[in-house]
Amino acid sequence: MDLDPDYNPRFKTKINSKWVATVASIWIQSTSGSLYTFAIYSSVLKSSQAYDQSTLDTVSVFKDFGANVGVLSGLLYSAACGGGPWVVLLVGALLCFAGYFLMWLTVVGLLPAPHVLVMCLYMLLAAQATTFFNTANVVTAVHNFPRHRGTVVGIMKGFLGLSGAILIQVYRTMLKNKPTSYLLLLAILPPSSSLLFMWLVRVCETTEEDEKKHLNGFSLVALILAAYLATVIIVESIFSFDLSARIATFVVLILLLLSPVFVAIGAYKEKSYRIIKFLLEQNPVMDEQNRSHVHTVNIGQDPTEYHQLPDSSDQVGDTNERKTPESGENLNPFQAMCTSSFWFLFFTTACGMGSGLATVNNMSQIGESLGYGSLEIDTLVSLWSIWNFLGRFGAGYVSDYFLYVLGWPRPLFISITLALMSIGYIVIALGLPGGLYAGSILVGICYGSQWSLMPTIVSEIFGVVHMGTIFNTITIAGPIATYILSVRVVGYFYDKEAASGELNICTGTHCFMLSSFIMAATTFSGALVALALFFRTRNFYRNVTRLAHPN
Repeated sequence: MDLDPDYNPRFKTKINSKWVATVASIWIQSTSGSLYTFAIYSSVLKSSQAYDQSTLDTVSVFKDFGANVGVLSGLLYSAACGGGPWVVLLVGALLCFAGYFLMWLTVVGLLPAPHVLVMCLYMLLAAQATTFFNTANVVTAVHNFPRHRGTVVGIMKGFLGLSGAILIQVYRTMLKNKPTSYLLLLAILPPSSSLLFMWLVRVCETTEEDEKKHLNGFSLVALILAAYLATVIIVESIFSFDLSARIATFVVLILLLLSPVFVAIGAYKEKSYRIIKFLLEQNPVMDEQNRSHVHTVNIGQDPTEYHQLPDSSDQVGDTNERKTPESGENLNPFQAMCTSSFWFLFFTTACGMGSGLATVNNMSQIGESLGYGSLEIDTLVSLWSIWNFLGRFGAGYVSDYFLYVLGWPRPLFISITLALMSIGYIVIALGLPGGLYAGSILVGICYGSQWSLMPTIVSEIFGVVHMGTIFNTITIAGPIATYILSVRVVGYFYDKEAASGELNICTGTHCFMLSSFIMAATTFSGALVALALFFRTRNFYRNVTRLAHPN
């Protein structure tokens, strides 16, 4: 390779790397979880617009439709990925600002109270932004780390799960528990994060021997952040924090969010060292001028292929045409929909994600009916983000381990987690002391795992070329099921019970008992269908593990 002494792309090379792209995606994901904080502002939305529970649940269902029907974001990514995922992130930022800003204007009275369908439209716009953030970050990560799909999807989904708790910490520190102002925060913070870092999110299709080690570094950061947030949330529920304590804990949170930068720096330095070592071994008589400019080599290129530098068009073409079982058959959305595996995943998604969304949407009302105070309910919502993270991160990491080490197909983990989820709903239905905490742990972890397992399975069975569109098509099942479970089941039975009480408020275990049992039956049926998918894909996953370990 001709090393031009007048050309120094060192800074550009550092920026244009998959490690920097991963850090940028992590930061965007860390502010994108407004979906999971609906309970924070649902009360002010309900009171300011004079909604009953069923109407509030209808608005929340549009939130779920917006956040889960991501076909448009998938199609836009497929169309614009040549120009960069930043296009998808830009659209997400615009939608997020428009939706939450219009809601804030309505709640504070600067806009007249709209028809409920108009409020649903505002919510739809705000929530739709999540699919654009999520699609851009997750699909780009899978392209950048094809050999560790479960792990990297778990990292991306995990930080999205943690973002709910992160946003609540920002809310408590900066806004002093003012839910109306929180709507304005959601209109500003996530779009700003996306606009600031979207230029760094890009596809850098390279493989490295040590990438698993550095992905483990990101995983360690996520686990430390989750442990810290859980500790802060629990301590806050016991002791009252003054302003100085809140600021101190918030500063530590910011430092932890900055720490992924050090993982990226470590990855860059190690890769640079490997390339320099390789070049010196290949050309020990390299003159002093060339030695001083070794850094001009494309750091994204694997050193073992230094003598073969295909252009970008060749790399893309090779990726798109690969037909191994590990990368799937690169089916388009229509071809995928003609397979039974697609509809198995659609049904399990409806059961797992639909019931989970119905639960988090009604967490505030469930807590109130069981006698929990506002602080305890905020704690439950915050902890839900932690359990959600553990499910997202853990399912991706654990399923990677069991797949490549023991040969266990990923669909088996969907079956296991949905079965455990049904147990969590039974615990909530019984209304025992502390049961909501215990039940929400099981439901939250198992719900989060669906968000990690399903996209990873899609990328393996159907390929990565149309992954964004296919998995976003499958997620449509979530809000469809949420509407049925949240409005027609939870909201209906709650309003029926509340009609006989004072101020249309229901108190007691009977308020949500029947609906919780129905959701338990729903998730158990999903576990059975996932088990059928497991048997159907056993041979396919045997090929995956055989290719990963040919010896």
